[in-house]
Amino acid sequence: MLFRLFLLFTLIPLAELWLLLWFSSLTSPTVTFGLVVVTGILGAWLARKQGAQAWKKIQVNLVQGQQPTGVVLDGLMILIAGAFLITPGIMTDMLGFALLIPPVRELLKVHIGEWLRKKAMLQVQSHASFHSSHAGFQDFGSTQSTVKEEDIIDVEFVRKESSETD
Repeated sequence: MLFRLFLLFTLIPLAELWLLLWFSSLTSPTVTFGLVVVTGILGAWLARKQGAQAWKKIQVNLVQGQQPTGVVLDGLMILIAGAFLITPGIMTDMLGFALLIPPVRELLKVHIGEWLRKKAMLQVQSHASFHSSHAGFQDFGSTQSTVKEEDIIDVEFVRKESSETD
């Protein structure tokens, strides 16, 4: 996992830098800088607008007593899109703008839902197989003795006030 994060935070910025330098060689540094600034401003504005709409939908769903799962995923993808769009780069801008397109988000929600279901099933299966393989064992720190009713002591706690004397 650490290696993947290392690659993510080194290879993607290097690729973005290479693309920006390449684009700058085709046009000019001024055009490249303008592209980065304009996409950042436009992306932040679009993400803020769509994020506010998603927030309103979440509130409406909650008021109506519905689970806002799909809308929450929309909001999360819009948040990620905003982060991509304010990050200077061509690839991240393309990903950010793609995440702001509702049909793209719908397609991703289907794939994310499938992935979450598979992860949940694997979790349930591993949990069930663990408990079936350890049948008869309780938690590692607990004993297997049962508590009898005569072993239970019923107590009542009364706090003495500081103004009272012993």
